[in-house]
Amino acid sequence: MNYHFVTIEGNIGAGKTTLSHLLARHYNARLILEEFADNPFLPKFYENPNQYAFPVELFFMAERFKQLKDLLHQKDLFQQITISDYLFTKCLLFAKVNLPDDEFRLYQRLFEILQQQVIMPELLIYLHAPVNKLQENIRKRNRSYEQKIPDDYLFNIQQTYTHYIRQHNVKTIFVDAGNADFLGNPKHLQTIIEALEKDYDDGQHFLALP
Repeated sequence: MNYHFVTIEGNIGAGKTTLSHLLARHYNARLILEEFADNPFLPKFYENPNQYAFPVELFFMAERFKQLKDLLHQKDLFQQITISDYLFTKCLLFAKVNLPDDEFRLYQRLFEILQQQVIMPELLIYLHAPVNKLQENIRKRNRSYEQKIPDDYLFNIQQTYTHYIRQHNVKTIFVDAGNADFLGNPKHLQTIIEALEKDYDDGQHFLALP
């Protein structure tokens, strides 16, 4: 693989972390995973989004920034492969959906200051799955606070991601993950690995799983 830093992204329940683990194992790569369980505001956010949206997003941004900023201090960053299961821009995308306009403007200012100090991936793998598939995966992993996520919320997150990728011409492998089973079907993982051996121009490159 010609890429040193690859990020897996997608909606809630799309399979980001599963694929990140498998790719990191295959390439013997450094793995960076989002520490969502450490966010004390997350269960409260799902119970009362209006009250807890700003602290939940602020906490996530601080944690993501710390993780990615630490990469700058590792001299061997570009001597090995790094796989992450989130994009720092995710902060802004979720904030855009969750925050009212005045809070979002403040959040955006903070984000722009921090973004200048983190390393962006060379390639994004975006897992796109329909909302019913996302809900199925959310039920399977059985995190109690996620079980009442509305379909509309997942749809809005999906639209925000795809709009960002198209608008900014991000170098992306856009994977149709509607029937993805990276753990149970070796062909699905192998398709991703073979795709990572190719060079890509900026923009979206669509990939269907067998």
